[in-house]
Amino acid sequence: MAFLRNLLATIVGLIIFSFLGFFMLIGIVASASADEVPTVKTNSVLYFPMTGILQEKEVDDPFLTVFADAPPVQSLLDIITAIDRAKTDDRIKGIYIEPMYLAGSYAGLQEIRDALLDFKESGKFVYAYGEYISESDYYVASVADSLFINPTGAIEFNGLHVNITFLKGMFDKLDIRPEVFRVGEFKSYVEPYIRKDLSEENRLQYSELLSSMYSIYLDNVANSVMIPAEKLSEISSQMKVNLPQDAADVGLIHKVGYEDELKGVMKQKLGLAEGNELRTMKMNKYIQATEAMDNYSSNKIAVIVAEGDIVMGGDEGIIGETYAEEIRKARNDDRIKAIVMRVNSGGGSMTASDMIWRELMLTKGEKPVIASMGGAAASGGYYIAMPADTIIAQPNTITGSIGIFGMWFNFGEFLENKIGITHDVVKTGEYSDIYTVTRPLRDAERAIIQRGVNEGYEVFTQKVADARGMTQEDVKKIASGRVWSGEQALENGLVDQLGSFNDAIRLAASAAGIEDDYMVAYYPKEKPFIEEILSKMNAKVQFTLFGMDTDPVTKAVKELNQHKGLQARVPGGLEVK
Repeated sequence: MAFLRNLLATIVGLIIFSFLGFFMLIGIVASASADEVPTVKTNSVLYFPMTGILQEKEVDDPFLTVFADAPPVQSLLDIITAIDRAKTDDRIKGIYIEPMYLAGSYAGLQEIRDALLDFKESGKFVYAYGEYISESDYYVASVADSLFINPTGAIEFNGLHVNITFLKGMFDKLDIRPEVFRVGEFKSYVEPYIRKDLSEENRLQYSELLSSMYSIYLDNVANSVMIPAEKLSEISSQMKVNLPQDAADVGLIHKVGYEDELKGVMKQKLGLAEGNELRTMKMNKYIQATEAMDNYSSNKIAVIVAEGDIVMGGDEGIIGETYAEEIRKARNDDRIKAIVMRVNSGGGSMTASDMIWRELMLTKGEKPVIASMGGAAASGGYYIAMPADTIIAQPNTITGSIGIFGMWFNFGEFLENKIGITHDVVKTGEYSDIYTVTRPLRDAERAIIQRGVNEGYEVFTQKVADARGMTQEDVKKIASGRVWSGEQALENGLVDQLGSFNDAIRLAASAAGIEDDYMVAYYPKEKPFIEEILSKMNAKVQFTLFGMDTDPVTKAVKELNQHKGLQARVPGGLEVK
């Protein structure tokens, strides 16, 4: 009894200590995040470390200041804002870029590239230095007035590729049978589950997509480095550049040199003596320091940032009801004069997409609605963009993928053959157990489900036709689940114009008649600090047991669970590198 009493006392003590430690940790994190507002000094250079993961609009995460083991997350819209502010800020004389593998879509990198080119119009400089410069990093760094690479570094300039992982062989070995329903020969999200290689249709769409995106890449780089695009294509296809000196010899970079040498060039540009310090300021600090530069106005443009999977519920992604409510509130708020839907999504639940679509349709006509496409606005992502008065995409945005599929798995043979678990059923109707995961579907059941998928495709394509002023037959010619670049989508009538996020904001202001008097507000709003901390801690506690993190397994199960119902998703594994 004494042992149990001591054990209980120990457990209670550990719980109390854990709670005290937790709240002490909150205090530390709060202190770390409550620094004084930084000051921008005169004759400064804005420093942009191109590293981490590029997202549309990342909420502040104070835990990252304490636990810095994860790659940093960089907010694309904040980066664009910082560059735009620096253009007219007399204290900022130039921008210094340091490429270090920034993971982001080419459309996102295009936004940064365009912002830097606009910045240079002010007469201010952009310099860059890197040790290892990836193909995507170079797309941005190539705008620099002077680009140095470390003598022992490397540069990647060999074209784009897509590498798809196929799971059918694994499922065959495990006796797991996917049940797949789709419309459109290009709706290839399900291919990794039912094939071991690319179908001819999928290979065709990927080949043409990559060709379009790389043509855009080469044309833009050519304009910056003054080398014909045809010559750049030859250099790339034959991989004539790998070592820094190779890049210097063909004119891709300005010099093989060290960081201190480039900083010496910047000092000369700024008129600093040899011993004087080069003043640099990171972009995130500059954003904090210059918030007052934003004009306050009673006229607002609401930017609804829709990034991630479109889902019916949960706490991550584009949640149908949550985003429908945000649009509803924006429609009913007299201070909000226009809405910009910023979409970076490969799609997801058709029902959730339709909930968002409905609210945008109710808003259209009452207030201007502009869609700004990010890295992807495909399938369900296109679904929630198409109600807009005007759709703006980057040339290398991945869009289209107008198609529908449904999928789940039959685990019956796996459970019986591998584990020894069997099932039997009692039912009231012939189709009571149609959505089972423990037996194959019968032909009649497949016909019922396929009918629903076909109907979803008809609904999707008709809504596209209505939105784009096309016939449904013409839409189907460019649909079938096929993905397009923004440039191709413009040619096919799926978007209205090519341009940036800032172009979308200006168009929204013009459509609302508030060009000279407006402010931008982002939605959904960030959670309060403590609420954000508690939600993150709660999520971690749920999936961590005695030091064993089960997050990967849970995420996989969760993702399969989110595939319930009809899905409008971009092809799986579509990551252009």
